[in-house]
Amino acid sequence: MAKRDFYEVLGVARGASADEIKKAFRAKAKELHPDRNPDCTLSEGRFKEVNEAYDCLKDAQRRAAYDRFGHQAFEGGGFGPGGFGGARGGNGDFGSAFADVFEDLFGDMMGGRAASGRSRATRGQDLRYNLQVSLEEAFAGLQKTISVPGSVACGECNGTGAEGAVEPATCPTCAGMGKVRASQGFFTVERTCPTCNGQGQIVKNPCAACHGAGRIEKQRSLAVNIPAGVETGTRIRLAGEGEAGLRGGPSGDLYIFVEVKDHAIFMRDGRMLACHVPVSMTTAALGGEVEVPTIDGGRSRVKIAPGSQTGQQMRLRGKGMPPLRHGPGMQGDFGDMLVELSVETPVNLTARQKEILREFEAIDADNHPQTSNFFGKIKNFWEGLGA
Repeated sequence: MAKRDFYEVLGVARGASADEIKKAFRAKAKELHPDRNPDCTLSEGRFKEVNEAYDCLKDAQRRAAYDRFGHQAFEGGGFGPGGFGGARGGNGDFGSAFADVFEDLFGDMMGGRAASGRSRATRGQDLRYNLQVSLEEAFAGLQKTISVPGSVACGECNGTGAEGAVEPATCPTCAGMGKVRASQGFFTVERTCPTCNGQGQIVKNPCAACHGAGRIEKQRSLAVNIPAGVETGTRIRLAGEGEAGLRGGPSGDLYIFVEVKDHAIFMRDGRMLACHVPVSMTTAALGGEVEVPTIDGGRSRVKIAPGSQTGQQMRLRGKGMPPLRHGPGMQGDFGDMLVELSVETPVNLTARQKEILREFEAIDADNHPQTSNFFGKIKNFWEGLGA
């Protein structure tokens, strides 16, 4: 059976440009690929035919020979080892076609087109910095200077990696692809180019300062604004303050993770603060006042009602933490502060104090309601068991 005209196979005119031929091949290959036509027995043959046509027409020298002599230009190996009649055989290279169209068929699933690997510059890595602040600093906010180790663009070569800031040259091994392919029968193996390490470019005269990397290690000092109201886990992003990009690529970002240290007096839950205040047994029984500190450095007097018990709470409105990013003109209420009483039992009593307490205990008065209630429940429990 006579071979079809290669231009007819791809559906292009004889005067089509290289880009038009490539675009037509991709469309045909995607349409006829066997993986997309599992039930069609003719798809593999037609797919090979499309690949054979493109393999000829994509090369300017072979295309010129085909335009002049037609299919006879490649019969009997007449066009050298690269011809279809030579080492490749007359049916075309199926593995090569699979590799050429692979990025169109499966590029989305692999996270983008294979050609994306040709980027000439690599973005720098993001950095993380753990910052501890006190509760007082989290309440008021602050500006803090931090020292960040990392890399910056080389000033000698302006980040190009080449002596004299000369732009890198296209890698001759992979032609700027960053990857090389090797055919092994039916399959085509693709790997990172060993010459340029996937960059697609090489530096002929590396910069002496950065050895061709385009960046150098340097300790930097940065002023960071910590807003009022931050909590443990708050993340602050500083765009472009991460690692410098490779060979002029954009810098990464710096992420500051805030940790608010535990406080000796206050406990925090969001915008709420709590403070445990011990009071004497006498003050709890008779009532009185106690002075407590507040996170803003002030003091508040709290009244203790007669007969107060351990765990009883009083609320101080607006004496808690501010909302995150609170500032002039910004809305948001401060949290409250809870004062929780802890009635303290006296220790190391003198003989006279013990005597007074015994006299107090001997007085028959119903002034322990919780005790009376508890033992009343026990009495009912035992009576129920007896019944």
